[in-house]
Amino acid sequence: MLEMFEYDFMQRAFIAGIIIAVLASVSGTFVVLKRYSMISETLAHSALVGVAVALVAEFSPLWTAVVFAVLSAWLIEYLRSAFSLYSDAVLAILLSGSLAIAVIIVSLGGSFNNSLFSYLFGSILSVSSDDIIIIAIFGTISLAILLLFSKELYFIAYDEEVAKTSGIKVNRLNFLLASVVSIIIALSITIIGSLLIGALMVIPTVASLQYKVGFLKTMLLSLIFGLLSVTAGMIFSFYFSLPSGATIVLCVLFIFIISLIVNRKK
Repeated sequence: MLEMFEYDFMQRAFIAGIIIAVLASVSGTFVVLKRYSMISETLAHSALVGVAVALVAEFSPLWTAVVFAVLSAWLIEYLRSAFSLYSDAVLAILLSGSLAIAVIIVSLGGSFNNSLFSYLFGSILSVSSDDIIIIAIFGTISLAILLLFSKELYFIAYDEEVAKTSGIKVNRLNFLLASVVSIIIALSITIIGSLLIGALMVIPTVASLQYKVGFLKTMLLSLIFGLLSVTAGMIFSFYFSLPSGATIVLCVLFIFIISLIVNRKK
């Protein structure tokens, strides 16, 4: 099994996968508890618009993906708070709109090629050393912010109205959480793909919630499930020549099914 680490690209892939698993699992805990699971898919498709613009303009897609994802996160929170729109309705509108815009941009620019395909489904084996450095830096900052405000974010997820009456700056923290999640997603789409990152962010948390062990242990379980999924997915992908992103998602789905079965027996 260790022979796969003889290749530099596999070493980089594992490092990047582990970083993304940590970020997705921790941020996903807050997202799921807020019943905001679809935001990951929406922001992933918004980041795809940035990728499409970059491919047509022929410059680095990573930074435009981050910019478009963050702007979309702010727009979501603004529409939700200023117009009292239902969260799922806002997410559905932006999700479908973003995907449509991305497809039109690349179609007009004649750039609907393998580059965009890799951002749809991920290309973890092509991660470069520079990509890992960028992911590690911004991932560390994002993780630090989440942990720093973890109590307040959990309070908001538990009961937003009570949090407001308690003096917590709910709107600011909602914008902060959405911004951090958008950055994590934008960094992740080159690894796991825009169509699959939502699964890695949501399913480990949903699986860990089945054990009903409290907030901190739920987050730790989610982290463990995410790491196991990435590790197993990379191993299966290497030895059976399978798409890495899809294999990782199938592994986390398997963990979710096992969690359902185990807790149903209980």
